[in-house]
Amino acid sequence: MALATFGAGCFWGVELTFSKLPGVISTSVGYMGGHTDQPTYKEVCTDSTGHAEVVQVEYDPERLDYERLLATFFQSHDPTQHNRQGPDIGSQYRSAIFYHDETQRQIAADMLATLKAQRPVVTQLEAAQPYYLAEDYHQKYLEKRGAAHCGF
Repeated sequence: MALATFGAGCFWGVELTFSKLPGVISTSVGYMGGHTDQPTYKEVCTDSTGHAEVVQVEYDPERLDYERLLATFFQSHDPTQHNRQGPDIGSQYRSAIFYHDETQRQIAADMLATLKAQRPVVTQLEAAQPYYLAEDYHQKYLEKRGAAHCGF
């Protein structure tokens, strides 16, 4: 199994999107990329911890390749919006790919270069950092409510 971690704005809808891909073993939502240990949602929402809301995907690379995960990531949000997605504003909603190894870094860098040649993509490429699981009520949030997508 392998891990992939993406920041694409509010994590609820993005988690649901990734969870439906064949080859995904599990998804969870949390925080990555900041400077505070064990941040809470309330702290992350102050835009002062430096964390992004992220989806962490555990997947079977024999059934699902990283390129497909990246394509899904780019289709699930607007990578041209700096520190926001729709009505959500702040660095916690930034577009970011957190790579877990050199292969992921290279694949993501190549895809970013291709996309940036076509439009003004602001997605950040960062090494994976400590992952802090979000509070339980955020896990599978839309699924628990029988929603098919976020409301905006």
